[in-house]
Amino acid sequence: MKNIYISMLAVMIITAGFLLIVSCQQLKGQDKDYVIHEFEKIKLSSTFYAEGAGIGDLNQDGIPDVAAGPYWYEGPDFQTRHAFYEPVEFDPYKYSDNFIVNIEDVNGDGRKDILKVGFPGEAAYWYENPGNNDGYWPRHLIHPQVDNESPQFYDLDRDGQFELVFHTNGYLGYAKRNAEDPTRPWSFTPISEQHDWGKFTHGFGIGDIDGDGFEDIMKKEGWWKNPGLDQLDEQWKHYSVEFAGPGGAQMYAYDVDGDGLNDVITSLNAHGWGMAWYRQVREGDEITFEQNLIMSDKKEDNRYGVKFAEIHAIDLADMDNDGVKDLVTGKRWWAHGPDGYDFHKNAAVLYWFKLDRSSEDAHYIPYLIDYNSGAGVEVDTGDLTGNGYPDIVVSNKRGTYVFLNKPRTVSREVWEFNKPTPLEQAD
Repeated sequence: MKNIYISMLAVMIITAGFLLIVSCQQLKGQDKDYVIHEFEKIKLSSTFYAEGAGIGDLNQDGIPDVAAGPYWYEGPDFQTRHAFYEPVEFDPYKYSDNFIVNIEDVNGDGRKDILKVGFPGEAAYWYENPGNNDGYWPRHLIHPQVDNESPQFYDLDRDGQFELVFHTNGYLGYAKRNAEDPTRPWSFTPISEQHDWGKFTHGFGIGDIDGDGFEDIMKKEGWWKNPGLDQLDEQWKHYSVEFAGPGGAQMYAYDVDGDGLNDVITSLNAHGWGMAWYRQVREGDEITFEQNLIMSDKKEDNRYGVKFAEIHAIDLADMDNDGVKDLVTGKRWWAHGPDGYDFHKNAAVLYWFKLDRSSEDAHYIPYLIDYNSGAGVEVDTGDLTGNGYPDIVVSNKRGTYVFLNKPRTVSREVWEFNKPTPLEQAD
């Protein structure tokens, strides 16, 4: 049982003050090369400043930096930080004013700025990079009321600039910057009828559902078909699908099973249990979906016996460079404080789920990255070290953390020892 326990949860090593979590990968097409992934944990802060973080080169030195809460941290070691707005320490029993972060050059001056979506139903702003490390950055309004807990910055019209896609006052749509004066508030274009959505609606995503080459919009109750670039400002057709009841986190359209059709990936309840992918089924022009559970509140619903609650953030990234995208997610620790449901106090785990298409049924293999950080309402991935593998940044009520993805070639025996063991094979 000892070997089984270790293989299910991965191997934990303490070295030089960093926690390294080992996970496994066999290099595709090679018989002798086996790789384990070690994640170096770097704590940037133990203070609750935000629920989201972003990656981007903010000082133009060619090295990615990290922005979380009121600070940005200089890569590559992230030990030097700069406040770009006045820091406020938030009570972990309550909430922050920083949920979603994006890094992009908004005004075209060659310097990347920081975009922030605040508490649901409140305003979104962008902070103008002045090109130096002195003082707070000028703040500009994007939109005064951004509803939903997983709005997304996305280049919906393919003009090379991100729009903010969200809903407000019951209308689904997108906000686009003013081309002549990007410091002015962005204009909102509704693409749906008015609904009774509140500001705390959960579950939101952007991706090409029907394979026509245009990105559609997903919510927990279905998807809206993109009518084409020249008709983005018109009302999009809605297709009702029960993806999730209470709704979860970021949603993705991705071909999980490799059949050429994009499926939908989502958590089921941001303040409860469940994560699933929905296989797309075509009969003529009709599109339906079949649920495939990744996790639930029962360990037997995951073939490796892993379960955790409150999946409020998911990122889609190829963590092992095998050509298919994996999932990075974790528990949002103390999402509504420590009281209420028992799982509110569970360990703040962070996992990556490897997509495995090697058998007839595509499935995800869970690898533990950390048990004392978790995720907020956003997880960001990007190559921080230049080794070609995505690293991870999270910010939440336990602080702000970077996890550096460091693959290492090992023997077959070591690889087999650390490979997760399905429940059906456990002694």
